[in-house]
Amino acid sequence: METFLLIFLLIPYLVLRYYLTDHDTPAEKERKRLAEGIELYNNGEYTKAHDYFNQKIKEYRKSAIAYAYRGQCNLKEQNIYSALYDFAEALSFDNTLSEVHLQKGMAHYQLLEYETAFLSFDKAVWFSRGEEPQALRWRALARMKLHQLSQAEKDLSKAVELGDENAAYVLSLPPFRRKVIL
Repeated sequence: METFLLIFLLIPYLVLRYYLTDHDTPAEKERKRLAEGIELYNNGEYTKAHDYFNQKIKEYRKSAIAYAYRGQCNLKEQNIYSALYDFAEALSFDNTLSEVHLQKGMAHYQLLEYETAFLSFDKAVWFSRGEEPQALRWRALARMKLHQLSQAEKDLSKAVELGDENAAYVLSLPPFRRKVIL
């Protein structure tokens, strides 16, 4: 009888606890807190967004998202080394942000550091579980610079499967020359 009563009380408790618990990740909570600056960035106001994230970094020293967006602002304004610093700081606080690995790789690619760029793109693919076509395309471009053409072709094909038109265009160019239908 006590067992039945205990189970009868435990099940509603577990159901209530599940529905009343906050399920947002720390990164999602940061994105909500920094929504104003993210909106500035998305509207193309990179200088204002940079100033906003600069202020938020002073308030929240360990905000990976603030560092990531400040790095993206720096990258848009061609401050590549400042962007790399911000991306490194963001990754030191949250190493699982695939978009930060992607942006860091793009910065290294612009500096013609293809080996380092490839490593960042590879991490971006890993943390996005291979479901982000842009990360696959950029990894393929880095592989092409490193003369890994067969692996680059596989990455581009996977990106095309995921709907990346730019990857289809790259596949139509030498050395691949494949006709790709999306």
